[in-house]
Amino acid sequence: MADVLLEMKNIQKRFAGVHALDDVSLTVNPGEVHALIGENGAGKSTLMKVLTGIYEKDGGTISYRGEEIDIKTPNDAQALGITMIHQELNLMPHLTVAENIFIGKEPMKGIFVDERKANTDAKELLESLNIDIKPTTPINKLTIAKQQMVEIAKALSYDSSLLIMDEPSAALTEGEIQDLFRFIRDLREKGHSIIYISHRLDELPQIADRITVLRDGQYVATVNMEDVTKEQIISMMVGRVIYEEPKTQSNVPEDAPVVLQVKNLVAPHVKDVSFSLRKGEILGFAGLMGAGRTETMRLIFGADPLTSGEIIINGEQVNIKSPSDAVSHSISYLSEDRRAFGLAIGLSLQDNAIMADLPEYSRRFFMEGKRIRKVVNQYVDRISIRTPSINQLVQNLSGGNQQKIVVAKWLIKNSDIFIFDEPTRGIDVGAKSEIYSLMHQLVEEGKSIIMVSSEIPELLRMSDRIVVMCEGRLTGELDISEATQEKIMHYATMNM
Repeated sequence: MADVLLEMKNIQKRFAGVHALDDVSLTVNPGEVHALIGENGAGKSTLMKVLTGIYEKDGGTISYRGEEIDIKTPNDAQALGITMIHQELNLMPHLTVAENIFIGKEPMKGIFVDERKANTDAKELLESLNIDIKPTTPINKLTIAKQQMVEIAKALSYDSSLLIMDEPSAALTEGEIQDLFRFIRDLREKGHSIIYISHRLDELPQIADRITVLRDGQYVATVNMEDVTKEQIISMMVGRVIYEEPKTQSNVPEDAPVVLQVKNLVAPHVKDVSFSLRKGEILGFAGLMGAGRTETMRLIFGADPLTSGEIIINGEQVNIKSPSDAVSHSISYLSEDRRAFGLAIGLSLQDNAIMADLPEYSRRFFMEGKRIRKVVNQYVDRISIRTPSINQLVQNLSGGNQQKIVVAKWLIKNSDIFIFDEPTRGIDVGAKSEIYSLMHQLVEEGKSIIMVSSEIPELLRMSDRIVVMCEGRLTGELDISEATQEKIMHYATMNM
């Protein structure tokens, strides 16, 4: 094992009612990018939290550079050269790049921080990593991609040999992702090892040397990237075959009534947008980042004010000035940022699920607890939310299950029109398949769905029609029978 940097062997971790890690093992070699993958709830984050001292293991051993170690705190991990870069970046936006890199370990001159040395040291570190960022730039002036580079530089300032990257490409554009990959390859060539957690299976061949797969808190396999196909990886992750064939024709009858029509919507980032949605239809919204899709959805839901335009529901013009107005007209909105706008993560699953329909379950200032528990358990079973109980805090559940809770909230409210904004962002392939099945169930019941997605294959798989936006304008509309990736990208770049 002399050439193994890290060996985690037979790791056990239990929480109340949940065996989160059951005999899980992982080895990482020097100078390799090792992808750690699995469905939401598979145990990836728990394993990494054990490695970085956030959680204490209940069994098993951890060896680093050939010696067994006991990591009890994040400081223990950091002292060994093990650092985790979380999906939610841990930077102070009002401080400079240099101040963020050396926060807590600032170079001092007497009792004062030596800003000149901090800037000089930060510049040397950034240049050694080929990062073109000025150390005096405030973090809030940088793109997410640049902030991520600073986070990595900060980790390396601790002389880290092993970096753990959690969904590093989730919020990046395609160009930024390629820049990140080049940076990771440079780190690998310099001898750093990287544990790379991602749900984007298509990107793994570009970056990973080996893959370890977890499922339901258990170890499945470790394989060389070059020896497996995407389909084999998915099968290992979910224990079943998931097909992702595109839809070839619409399932909506030609005489299906129009349930939603928007005419000439205008706002600061939306320019004269008009479209219609039919009963039982999944209407896909495509476009590049900044195209105005989310802004359009927020206008329909009353989250942002309209400058002008009309919203017509079931043939009647309505005045939607707030989300409560939209809800009263049977419109629900699943935001792309579920943690910020869809959930109260400090509350329980039950509290979140019933939140949109509280008046229905209250009588004279008292909540009907028995009735609430019955309906919440019904939807937990219906959409397969994995949780020890409905009293579990939402923040302790996986991303896929959090997404399902948002869906359950609007199902309990019994909305007719669902707006799904990036419904599968940050969730694994198995949870994606379950969300897709749920969407199909909804339209079979006569509900209607608008689905905003940045993943063109997802739009081609799910939509009956696809409308495309670019720079705030609707630039094209395609029936699914004629839609292709090339046509969608043509319309998505028409004004550019």
